[in-house]
Formats: sequence, structure tokens, C-alpha cells
Amino acid sequence: MADEAGNREAFRIQEFYCSKMGAPIYARLCAAIADGLTRNSRTGARILDWPGEPTRDALPLRFIGGLHALVRADAGMAAVFRGDTSDPAAIALALNAALAAHDDFLWPWLDGPPQTNEPGRSSELMVGLMEIARRHGPRIDLLEIGSSAGLNLLIDRYAFDLGGVKIGPADAPVTITPDWKGDPIAPVPIDIVSVRGSDIQPLDATDPAIEARLAAYVWPEAPVRGERLIKAIAMQRARAVDLVQADAADWIEARLAEPQEAGVTRVLMHSVVWQYLPEPVAERIRAAMNAAGARATAARPLGWVMAEPDRAFAHHVISVKSWPGHAEWRQLGTAHAHGAWIKLGIEERDKRRYDLPDSAKVIAG
Repeated sequence: MADEAGNREAFRIQEFYCSKMGAPIYARLCAAIADGLTRNSRTGARILDWPGEPTRDALPLRFIGGLHALVRADAGMAAVFRGDTSDPAAIALALNAALAAHDDFLWPWLDGPPQTNEPGRSSELMVGLMEIARRHGPRIDLLEIGSSAGLNLLIDRYAFDLGGVKIGPADAPVTITPDWKGDPIAPVPIDIVSVRGSDIQPLDATDPAIEARLAAYVWPEAPVRGERLIKAIAMQRARAVDLVQADAADWIEARLAEPQEAGVTRVLMHSVVWQYLPEPVAERIRAAMNAAGARATAARPLGWVMAEPDRAFAHHVISVKSWPGHAEWRQLGTAHAHGAWIKLGIEERDKRRYDLPDSAKVIAG
């Protein structure tokens, strides 16, 4: 639980994160909100009185998504989002003016966390899946929790260029090519035979209103993300993804109880999900995976792949574990929050520490 000082600090944490992710406009905006947000609007007061843990709740990204939606509706803040000013006082003035004029518009953007599942994160997940394929064979039955609008459920239909290693259909409408850092990745055959996903509140990306909402969560400093989003949604319109509404623990428990084909590895994957799970749900998933892992055999293996943020170091960490034989987490590397770059291996010099409050820290997996 945070107070006003803690809620303002959440925007400073996001400022740090944005600055390390190459988003100076958003970093300046977060700083202006942290220092200059007033209580002269219902939305401003709601932010400053936020009752939950603001970093884990992604409060800054909820609010900035609403501000970007305002920009996209030509209703204000455009100069700030273009980066025309770097003066904190001018940004704060524009911010509070927008709140005064559009309080009712911005208020509902605080109601739920950003639901993006940025397609670029599929490249991070693919790095983990390649490690699973290296351990247990190419055929994978893929299960995703927190699928949101299902953009990562297209992972078998995207093409990837991972430092020169090509994966996926040659004629894919979307090719994801992160800047590759560190050691090269060794090629390995991979055959995703099934992709299914769930979300507590799934979004239909093919609905134009939802498409506009998803676009508001795309940082304007990275236009390639917006272009990729449009293409990914077009892929869903051409062929739907298998996405259902369900509690994550209920769904995983049910999927793990299903018969598993010999020679196929069943894999749980997720990205930027774990921080939003209530701890009882997270613990049920851990227990279900550990129990299923104890039953796994060489003919019917089980894997777990995650690309989750380590906010203390301002990047994602790609982690995998699998059964039989690899029941401890292995951190494969780090990645940009939206998949702009991937680096195999984790080195001390890569870390950019922010001393997070204990309440904001997340233990994944």
C-alpha cells in the first residue's frame, strides 16, 4: 500500500525505466507527473490517493495510456508527446490543463492495467522456447497465461531474425528482428504444434475500439511498434487465435490435466503477467507446474518460459525451467521491455539498479 509520496515515487520509477528503454519523452512526462501532478481533478486526486501498490499495478502506464489516447483523439498534449518541450514546468502545466479539460475521459483509463502483450516480446519468448526445444525436442504444445489481446499467440505465425538465425514462415506478414547483443544463439529445429491462451479479461483485438485502445499503449517514440501492431491485428482478422476467458490458475490446472501426446513438450509461457497475479493464484500455478513436472517423462516433458520485467535493473529477464532434468530456473539473458533488443547472458555490468520499495518487488515463478 502506498501513500501520496509512494504514488509519486512510482512515476519516478517509471521515469528511470523509460530512460533506460530509450523513451526520453515518456521519461520526462513521468518526471513531470511525479513532481507536478495536482489534486485539481478527480483523476489527479485518484492517482495521488491510489490504494494499491502503484508500481505493481502499473499505475503510471495506465495513466499515460489515457494521455496518449487523448493525443490520438486530437484533444490535447500533442506537443508534449512529440517531444517539443523538455521543460518540466511546461509539461506539468500542459498535463494539469489536460486533466482539467478531460477529467471524465481520463478517469476510466485507471480502471485496469495496460493490456498489450507487445508482439516484439514474442522474440524474447522464442529464445526461451528454443532452449526448451534444445533440451526436449522440437515439438511444442504452447500454453500462455495473461494473453490479453492474443498478440503473442501468433508466435507460430510470426517470422523471427534472432541475430541472423531465421525462424518461422518465410512469408509471414510480420518479421520480428530485435537488435542482437551478446553471444549468438545456436539454431535448433522448433515445431509449435498448438498455441492456446487465456486471460482474466481477454480483449478482441479485431474490434476497432480495442485496436485503438491497444494503440494508445504503444509508446509513440517507437513507430515500428505501432506498425507491427496493425499488421498483427490484421493477422488475427485473417485467422483467429485460440483465446479464452479464465482465471490463470484454473486454466493451467485444467490444461495440465489433459492427455499429452508422446514426443510433444507442453510449455507454459508468459510475459509481463506475473506482477499482476494475486499471490494465491501465482502459488497455485507454481504448485500445479511442480506437480506436473514431477510426473513429466522424457516422452512427455514439461517446460516453463517467461520474459518478465526485473524493474530493479530496467530490463526483462528471459528464464526457463523444464522437467525432467532441468527443474531449476536458468536465466538465459535480458531484453528490452518491448523486444527492441535481446542479449544472451547476464552480466553484472548490464545492471542498472533502482532501489525499489519492497512492496514493488516481484518474485517470478
